[in-house]
Amino acid sequence: MTTIDPWGAVKIDNYSKLFDEFGISRFDELLVKIKNPHRYMRRNVIFGHRSYESVLDAMLSGKPFAAMSGFMPSGQVHLGHKMVMEEIIWHQQQGGDAFLAIADMEAHSVRGKSWKECDTLGKDYILSAFALGFEPGEHGHIYFQSKSAQVKDLSFELGIKTNFSELSAIYGFNGETNIAHMVSAVTQSADILQPQLKEFGGPKPVVIPVGADQDPHIRLTRGLADKMNMFHVFPGPPRHPNFKGMINIYSKSPTSDTMKTENEFNILKNRLLQEKIVSKAGIKFDDTEDSMNCYTGHIEIACIKSSPEELLPKVQESTRAVALELGGYAFMPPASTYHKFMTGLYGGKMSSSVPDSFIGLTEEPQAGAKKVMHAMTGGRVTLQEQQKLGGEPEKCSVYELLLFHLVDDDNELVEVYKDCEGGTRVCGNCKKYAAGLMEEFLRCHQKKRELAKEKLAGLGF
Repeated sequence: MTTIDPWGAVKIDNYSKLFDEFGISRFDELLVKIKNPHRYMRRNVIFGHRSYESVLDAMLSGKPFAAMSGFMPSGQVHLGHKMVMEEIIWHQQQGGDAFLAIADMEAHSVRGKSWKECDTLGKDYILSAFALGFEPGEHGHIYFQSKSAQVKDLSFELGIKTNFSELSAIYGFNGETNIAHMVSAVTQSADILQPQLKEFGGPKPVVIPVGADQDPHIRLTRGLADKMNMFHVFPGPPRHPNFKGMINIYSKSPTSDTMKTENEFNILKNRLLQEKIVSKAGIKFDDTEDSMNCYTGHIEIACIKSSPEELLPKVQESTRAVALELGGYAFMPPASTYHKFMTGLYGGKMSSSVPDSFIGLTEEPQAGAKKVMHAMTGGRVTLQEQQKLGGEPEKCSVYELLLFHLVDDDNELVEVYKDCEGGTRVCGNCKKYAAGLMEEFLRCHQKKRELAKEKLAGLGF
């Protein structure tokens, strides 16, 4: 059984296990539909997803969507962070709103970082995001968790729907876990759901690009999104030979709000009829109290001319609109993409707590190049063995640097792989090539960071 811990060192040897064990879907099945896919998509670095179809459909049809991720300012910004930033930026370039959170509350509660350290490191992350192409403004939102009243207010509301047992089951929290750590987990759910608030255009597909170790946050948030919603829409099987199926809309309100619930349902029913989404809809109420002491009612829609699958999107859209008008929530389940971990320069997982395992975006360019020259490769012990047996690029951290960061041309990358595997590419020469590219990238990136300081000052941080 694979254990996923978002705050611990995680190494996943077999990514295919995640499809079965955690219900993550294969990303390559969607690739053919994506125009101008990011290189991580083309190269199978992004290997899985949850509900990304909703984001892709919005992207292709020109409808609103967003991409969001958070960065815990616990150490130097490095190539691993660059991966996520580039995915957010790519989605912004495809027409989506981009949200970048500095998870200073998490860094303070989990890593023990002072607020001053969080502020300094957080600004470093923002500068690199700007240097990589993130555009702040109407479609680019950057904030610190501790300074966002919206996130903190939403986190409080989410906390009402969360209990210790659920957090313990997802994260392994126990009696020794501090309360602030638990609060930070719920705050991350607020980060993920914030792009769907009324202030940002209301419900829309939102994708969270993450490494597989962050999936617990996604699972928690998808569950909370459903719990927070005023209405819940489900397709069902036909209850009559003339029906193609049924759609049920449920709502739960405290028993003392019986009349309020009936009024909400009547408003929704009338909207569905007025918009001619349905020609007939019946309201039913169940007066029994369930284990949560809730009053339950639902609208039944018989699908006669259209199937539930055809009718469902229109019903969901109107239901969300009514929920917002009535002051409720109408979150769509957040989508996610999952990318492979980068190997540490000397093997194992790249970790911000092991400086020699990664290359920081603020390191001296020559120092970064030197790290590449000392990195672990997939080459053989001797030149003769390399020529006879060929190298193993899939085990080479230098090849990974080319794959993830340094080579844009897919054809060039294929040639590097073939030459290595065929034994004609010598590790020393490959390291020199990668080191030169790394030094050039760091110089260019750091110049862009300097230019971005004016943008940072404009945000008022």
